[in-house]
Amino acid sequence: MKVIIASDHRGFKVKQRIFLQLSELGDSVSNAGPFTENSVDYPDFAAIVANEISQGHADRGILVCGTGIGMAITANKFPSVRAASCMNTLSAKLSRQHNDLNVLCIGADLLSMTEIDNIIKIWMETEFDGGRHEGRIKKIQKYEQ
Repeated sequence: MKVIIASDHRGFKVKQRIFLQLSELGDSVSNAGPFTENSVDYPDFAAIVANEISQGHADRGILVCGTGIGMAITANKFPSVRAASCMNTLSAKLSRQHNDLNVLCIGADLLSMTEIDNIIKIWMETEFDGGRHEGRIKKIQKYEQ
């Protein structure tokens, strides 16, 4: 699976850890920045990841900022992107099963590293259920137009 990740300065260390975690799982991971802990604006990096997902250049994206909320707001401006901030493994699992979430947003200030590791693992392993949920995704896509 091709995954692209990015963060802002508050999520930089967490992003670096996620990059290693995904690499160890065997996924193809691209780091879209930033590449230092200097202060940056989260919308710039959310847009990079969301554009790659929207254009079909990556299967999934992960964004990390203080809460995950600003990243999700930005990413959802792009066609075919379904982004949300997940705060636990249940929301991560259901976001994949029911919503086919393709951009996971993480709040680095709100979760422990163990919680983040578990959320990433569940989110990456969970498949979309399809079925009745497929029609709902199609309705969302209509609203994008």
